[in-house]
Amino acid sequence: MNIIRRLQVPTGDILVVDGDKGSLEMLSLGDYGKDVNVKADFMGLCRPIDKVEHTTMLPLEEKWVITISTQYGCSMRCPYCDVPKVGPGKNATINDLIQQVLIGVHIHPEVIRTKRLNIHFARMGEPSWNPNVLDAAKWFRQHLRIGDDGDVKYEIHPVVSTMMPKNNEWLKTFIHTWVRVKNRVYDGNAGLQISVNSTDDKQRDFLFSGNACSLHQIASIMDGVVPFGRKITLNFAVADGFEIDSDVLLRYFNPEYYLIKLTPMHKTNTAISNGIETKGDYTTMIPYIELEQSLKKAGYDVIVFVASHYEDMGRITCGNAILSGSLPEVPYTETT
Repeated sequence: MNIIRRLQVPTGDILVVDGDKGSLEMLSLGDYGKDVNVKADFMGLCRPIDKVEHTTMLPLEEKWVITISTQYGCSMRCPYCDVPKVGPGKNATINDLIQQVLIGVHIHPEVIRTKRLNIHFARMGEPSWNPNVLDAAKWFRQHLRIGDDGDVKYEIHPVVSTMMPKNNEWLKTFIHTWVRVKNRVYDGNAGLQISVNSTDDKQRDFLFSGNACSLHQIASIMDGVVPFGRKITLNFAVADGFEIDSDVLLRYFNPEYYLIKLTPMHKTNTAISNGIETKGDYTTMIPYIELEQSLKKAGYDVIVFVASHYEDMGRITCGNAILSGSLPEVPYTETT
């Protein structure tokens, strides 16, 4: 696998690579650190966040984020995501998945160890369509984390992000198998993130173009799932006019097993053209304060991720794709 384009943005690298079936897009990024842009009272991160500005990233030896594509394009047609512009979702091969991570690591040969390597199956595509994701995660655990001297080289934390497509007849099998991988192969140190975005199923039909399961269907699929270690994340990209009702969530999702993550609705070209956006300055806590309080009162652990302008307009956030024709709107350099 070769690098076709490399866009170096302030937070890391956006890479277009040649996969087995065409061009794929991936990220190899640093992280500000949870003390900068995360509020989560249950983790002891209780301080107020006034405004998140771009700042020095943590050394990659402390935290490294590699986000890979599980498909070439995407067929889900969410009206806030640019990835469907790339084309319909075709599954990446297991070689594609492994090689993306290896390239993300190899562009920084100076880094030989890291305390935390987050591998996100979240750049292009809906991962639950691709069973290769399950085998790739097992491969990473077995091969990537062991150095030549036999010591742990990368402490790996893989995360699957899914919108729970209702037309996937193998969805329950995929989800339950992933949770077994999370619980057993990774000793709980892996993630499952479900994109919810609204607790109103009619609004969800709009946000997912009618392709996602209802909340009732999601709860039915998740019946019997007991996460070890990290809880399952219900993700809400907070957008003006879309409901997030803690009472509705409590009907379906036990706070013992689920936590809530609040993020901004990122400013993709598609989201902007459809008028889907976070109200107010989402580089501050203002859009999230009331929601956080309501969800905590209902008993949920709540993570608030406050994005910087450089993260969002640097096109590294969910829903973006350079292959869709967009480019970073922050300072960047491009090499091949």
